[in-house]
Amino acid sequence: MRNLVIYVHGKGGSAEEAKHYQPLFAESDVIGFDYKSQNPWEAKNEFSYYYDLHSKGFDSVFLVANSVGAFLAMIAFSDKLIEKAYFISPVVDMEKLILDMMKWANVSEENLRIKSEIPTSFGETLSWEYLCYVREHPVEWKISTHILYGEKDNLTSYETISKFANKIGATLTVMRNGEHWFHTPEQTDYLDNWIMENI
Repeated sequence: MRNLVIYVHGKGGSAEEAKHYQPLFAESDVIGFDYKSQNPWEAKNEFSYYYDLHSKGFDSVFLVANSVGAFLAMIAFSDKLIEKAYFISPVVDMEKLILDMMKWANVSEENLRIKSEIPTSFGETLSWEYLCYVREHPVEWKISTHILYGEKDNLTSYETISKFANKIGATLTVMRNGEHWFHTPEQTDYLDNWIMENI
C-alpha cells in the first residue's frame, strides 16, 4: 500500500511545515503544498491540478490542513478521493469570518459593495467578490474528518466549529487554552498526540 499525505498550510505558513508530519505518518509519503491562490476560485483550479498531479500511483491520499488552508482545501478537494482529513484550527464558516472582520473594521456591506475592496488596519483586505463567492458556494464536505481546535481560537467560535463538526460528522478535539496557531512546545505535542490517536 502506497499512501500519500498532502499538507496544506495556513496564512503566512509554508510547505516546509510538512516535514513536521513525516515522522507521524512514517509509512507514507508526506508532501507540502506551496500554493499561490489567495481566494477559493483560484484554489479550485490550482489545488485540483496539484492533487491530480501528485496522487497518481498512490493507493490512498490523506489530507492535513491548517486554518484558511483547510477552507480552501474543502472548496477544491470535495470531489477528490481522500481517505481521511485532519484539520487544525480550520476556518469552517468564511462568510461569518468576513462579516466579523467587517465589524472589526467598521465596514458596512453597502460600503464594501461600492468600493469592491477595503484594506483594514489588521492586515486583511476585505473583498466584496470574496464575500459573494462564499455565499454562493457553501462548503460541501463528505470526507471522514478529524478536527483539532484551540479553546482560545480568535477566528472561529466554539459554537461555529461544533456546529460544523456535527454537520459533517467529524470528530472534534478541543485543546484547553490552545490558540488558533498551534506553535508552543505544549501545543505541538498535543497536536502530534492527536494525530497519532486518529491515524
